[in-house]
Amino acid sequence: MRPRALAAGGLALALLTGCAQSVDPIQRLSAKAAQRVAPHGPAAAERPYRRWGLATPLPPAPKPSRASPARTTARGLPPVLSRVRTRDKVVFLTYDDGAGRNPRFAAMVRELDLPVSLFARHSALGHPALRGLPYAGQRAEICGRHNRSGARPRLFRPPYGTYDRTTLRAAADCGISALVLWRASMTGSGELTYRKGGARLRPGDIVAVDPDEGTGPGLPQRTARLLRRVQEAGLTVGRLEDYV
Repeated sequence: MRPRALAAGGLALALLTGCAQSVDPIQRLSAKAAQRVAPHGPAAAERPYRRWGLATPLPPAPKPSRASPARTTARGLPPVLSRVRTRDKVVFLTYDDGAGRNPRFAAMVRELDLPVSLFARHSALGHPALRGLPYAGQRAEICGRHNRSGARPRLFRPPYGTYDRTTLRAAADCGISALVLWRASMTGSGELTYRKGGARLRPGDIVAVDPDEGTGPGLPQRTARLLRRVQEAGLTVGRLEDYV
């Protein structure tokens, strides 16, 4: 089953965490917090893209073309993706689920109508990583990730991006259709790095945006920096579950 896309003020925010509290982060904000980030005075009349540091608006994502099917691994295990094989000029932005509790980031996503995907950063059972755990423990962790409707998500990001063959077996038995990693990463210091391939954004890239470090630029500033890089590459942002 596809992860639910929950809307707030016209925003479709794809929540792929499978956590018990898979709710739109806009809805998690208290009225007081929402009021703190709402623009006032002249800023309220400013175009949203300018308010968030963009010189031009982000082009809307094209209607998804049929992506090349992801190759399953041996014995029908789910594929592990760091990018989507598509000719559409889109990239996919992914965050850990704590991003939804950042009021300014939530406001940015809403105002720019920005499709983003949130994944649980840490194991629900308290393990720092799944790799090396026995099958029963990994299966309990993965199958235990439910969204608000009680349905299991199709997509799964192993904590810290580490996994082994047992993870793939457990994911398959939990109905996971793909493990989602990343090819590029926006670090906490605001640097865009690449795990493999050329040092540039390409169509289909999955980008992981690291949590705030506390000393570097904040999440909205780093997201704006990333969006400018996306625009410079002639790309825009697509919705991951429309392609996977």
